[in-house]
Amino acid sequence: MITRRPLLAALGLFAASHAVAQPGVDRPQPKLPTEPLVIIGRDGTRHSFQVEMAVSPEHQMIGLMFRPTVGADEGMLFDWGQPRESSMWMRNTIASLDMVFIAADGRIHRIAERTVPYSLTPVDSRGPVRATLELQAGITEKLDIRVGDRVLHRIFGTAP
Repeated sequence: MITRRPLLAALGLFAASHAVAQPGVDRPQPKLPTEPLVIIGRDGTRHSFQVEMAVSPEHQMIGLMFRPTVGADEGMLFDWGQPRESSMWMRNTIASLDMVFIAADGRIHRIAERTVPYSLTPVDSRGPVRATLELQAGITEKLDIRVGDRVLHRIFGTAP
């Protein structure tokens, strides 16, 4: 005769283990919809990226957590909707990133290069920005992307 207690206990453990398994806690969130974004350097060079759009607070809280890599032409754009101070951290973020803080006019306001994985130290924009762009660590140096460069994207009214 099969008793119900062991079966119920097993089901309870199964449910508990799956309740914890969620994006941002122990795994990445699914890829978000992507859009084209272009950064124009001071010399006119165009750098094209396909960026995931983190628009909802839920997606913004998770960001690129648990993603092992970010491609050289990929990234995630956090659209804050209006200019505000941006303060990010690297909790549960495995890959180092370059964080690009972009003003409402589409100009790069600040770049934090090669952020430290898993760090809880805030990475601040140091002024109001419309968006934060997370890219592969070291790509801004490699492509000579600098403060003052222009970002073309629909949220700045400059679709690429």
